[in-house]
Amino acid sequence: MTQPAPSAQHHGPEKGTVPGPAAAPPSKQGGGLRALGLRADVRNLSLLGVLAVLIAVGGFTEPDAFLDTGNLQLILTQSSVIGVVTVGMTLVIIGGGIDLSVGAMVALASVWATTLATQDFGFAGILFTAVIVGLAAGLVNGVLIAYGRMVPFIATLAMLASARGLALQITDGKTQIVTVQSVLDLGLPDSYVLGVPPLVLVFAAVTVVGWLILNRTTFGRRTVAIGGNAEAARLAGIDVRRQRLYLYLLSGLCCGIAAFMLIILSGSGQNTNGNLYELDAIAAAIIGGTLLSGGRGTIVGSVLGVLVFTTITNIFALNNLQSDVQQIAKGAIIVAAVLVQRRTLRGGET
Repeated sequence: MTQPAPSAQHHGPEKGTVPGPAAAPPSKQGGGLRALGLRADVRNLSLLGVLAVLIAVGGFTEPDAFLDTGNLQLILTQSSVIGVVTVGMTLVIIGGGIDLSVGAMVALASVWATTLATQDFGFAGILFTAVIVGLAAGLVNGVLIAYGRMVPFIATLAMLASARGLALQITDGKTQIVTVQSVLDLGLPDSYVLGVPPLVLVFAAVTVVGWLILNRTTFGRRTVAIGGNAEAARLAGIDVRRQRLYLYLLSGLCCGIAAFMLIILSGSGQNTNGNLYELDAIAAAIIGGTLLSGGRGTIVGSVLGVLVFTTITNIFALNNLQSDVQQIAKGAIIVAAVLVQRRTLRGGET
């Protein structure tokens, strides 16, 4: 019996031939991606269900107050500021990082933008200063982490302390009142568009842009790649350091926008602004399905997480429940979300 030629034994299939079993992994990978997308959809639907239940509870316990149009507008407005911060936080976490300084950056941007010298430049001066300060703080974080090779936890913790200290120094512990009427007018009902507050429209715009960046751009795919496996992303030709720098710049930009929104909402700048925003943003991202280890997450899920937390806070306030009960409830929700994530990951590995 004649033996096959050596070339037939050792070379792969020729052009035009049908691949054998070696082609199985790509199809499995495609199935895995579809499964991840399905789980994300299920998680978002679950969050919508939770939100619907909360609305029903609020309507049952305090029907006149909770279902009032003004209260619903208040919930959306309160969600807007922390929601913008959460969009930036979500991108950072998906990229394998963390940002503990977002609340302090919001405080620093808000007080720097409301000094008397800044207010002399009117509406544009306040907006420009808030955004630039947020970007500058994000740039410092990005440089320290991407090029200084500092651990994100340490770098952003240092920024948290520094930004809070600088905000306190600028204000000298005092509240800076905004006197620019065009800024204050945006917080009045007369500025609402078809009953929707302008801050909510800004939140919606940031959410849409964040979703497009993550899901429809090369930047978004690179973010997921470095969050899933930074070394593999580097070997694939992605500039991991530059990508991380951009992510922290985006987080700083979101903090600057949120600071301007908070100025409109409160009519002032204070060094205590943004207190615990970092925890609220991380918690909202987690219950929305973003993995703290990076590589997976959705903007829609994070936004739903913000709405869930804000609605819970509103219901508790209307029912005169103490703030410690609110914190306990938030903690329980975070634990439950993490446990669900772990179970989902185990299911995906089988």
